Amino acid sequence: MSTTRSPAASSRLPRFLLLLAVFLCAACGLVYELALTALGSYLIGNSVMQTSVVLSVMVFAMGIGSLAAKPLRRRAVGAFALVEGLLALVGGLSVLALYAAFAWLRVYTPAMIVIALVVGVLIGAEIPLLMTMLQRIRRQEAGGAVADMFAVDYIGALVGGLCFPLLLLPTFGQLKGALVVGVVNAVAGVIVVLWIFRKEMRRVVRTALLTGVAGVLAVLSGAYVLADDIEISARQRLYRDPIIHSETTPYQDIVVTRSSAFTGEPDLRLFLNGDLQFSSVDEYRYHEALVHPGLSGERSSVLVLGGGDGLALREVLRYEDVEEVTLVDLDPAMTRLADSFAPLRGLNDGAMDDPRVTVRNTDAFTWLRDVDRRYDAVLIDFPDPDTAALAKLYSVEFFHLLRGALAPGSSVVVQGGSPFFAPKSYWSVVATLRAAGYATTEYQVDVPSFGNWGFVLAAPDGKEPPEARLAENPPPLRFLDEAVLEAATVFPVDRRPQDVRASTLMDPVILEYSRHEWQAY
Repeated sequence: MSTTRSPAASSRLPRFLLLLAVFLCAACGLVYELALTALGSYLIGNSVMQTSVVLSVMVFAMGIGSLAAKPLRRRAVGAFALVEGLLALVGGLSVLALYAAFAWLRVYTPAMIVIALVVGVLIGAEIPLLMTMLQRIRRQEAGGAVADMFAVDYIGALVGGLCFPLLLLPTFGQLKGALVVGVVNAVAGVIVVLWIFRKEMRRVVRTALLTGVAGVLAVLSGAYVLADDIEISARQRLYRDPIIHSETTPYQDIVVTRSSAFTGEPDLRLFLNGDLQFSSVDEYRYHEALVHPGLSGERSSVLVLGGGDGLALREVLRYEDVEEVTLVDLDPAMTRLADSFAPLRGLNDGAMDDPRVTVRNTDAFTWLRDVDRRYDAVLIDFPDPDTAALAKLYSVEFFHLLRGALAPGSSVVVQGGSPFFAPKSYWSVVATLRAAGYATTEYQVDVPSFGNWGFVLAAPDGKEPPEARLAENPPPLRFLDEAVLEAATVFPVDRRPQDVRASTLMDPVILEYSRHEWQAY
């Protein structure tokens, strides 16, 4: 009996390994795209613009890469190995290089466009070369080869897209995650392919390519070892004061700094995606203004949306007749930090441990759609709406949903940003609440670390503007009293209402207002 293997049987393993390489390379390519868009969103904000620029530049560059690869199909194996080695190097180092450029050179967008172009060209060159190699392994109709390759390519993109937020970011973070993907890219794209076609290549070419990929792996491994030190140094360049805690979560970049303030007291500052959230020197001004006007009426049950640092919660819990508080904040890392990080826990007086408090780590918009109870008072302490994800929390639809969580006679206080630095954004919050059927009373205070800052007190019945006042016998306050609050409702000429529109999910005008107004600062 003959033991000679058929051509079809002998091609199965190489074909499988090549399709596996297609799968892994597709996953790596999508991760590079997502890593660039995520980094831009953290550093620059305006996630819609960052995503649009990265994707459009990369897709355009992929077309160029596809055309550029046509002359290389005669030497498809060597060309593909070279392309993948370069892609692993550039893609793996892309996040680290962009972060360093942003921190030390104060350059981001031009560098991001260049890197997106290079990565896109290399990804685009993969397809023609892979198609040539796949047809070389198994002689079949061109349509069959194309169908196999694209099916595996799309599945790889799906897996890469899911692995980025679910595995790479939580396990390695952005910088190391991109480096790990670069290593996978090099192994899958170079070593696997060279092994499949090892008999078809001259030894000197194979040796040169393997030496090159060894160099790429050495560079990526060295960068991985130094990544933490580089990140710490680069991050510190972005902040005036020493960093005492930093972490990147799937939702945001959290940084806490501490220094001696001009008063001689320690100045603890929290930054989310580079934006200041509070300074411990004067945060009491902000949080007293946010909380106490909203608790002047019934307050047995209170809902706090945002405010994962626990400082608004601290003020709420000073009222003994508050029986229960629900805090809804998207990022579990933020609420965990507020509960376990000693400097922050000391500032919020251990508010997270109070038995009256229930913490829900979920999207507030989604949570309100399913809420089955009502609250006497609601305090909204979201960051400014400078991203699409935050803009939806300042929409007519969001405030309509909120009405389902409000008890009769309840009150709502919304932090609205700065009437001085961002007047269109602030008055758009007011217009949005009114479009959702709320009656509003506006007030503004001065917080030295922020400047002038505005709030909106709202009542859901929509009839008479609610009265801005304090509760009878409030707890001792350092900043706010009746006289200060009464004066806060008077806006000087240069801070009075603007002719602006309400913001909706389909027309998030507040995002454009916020982006343009804060850009100069």
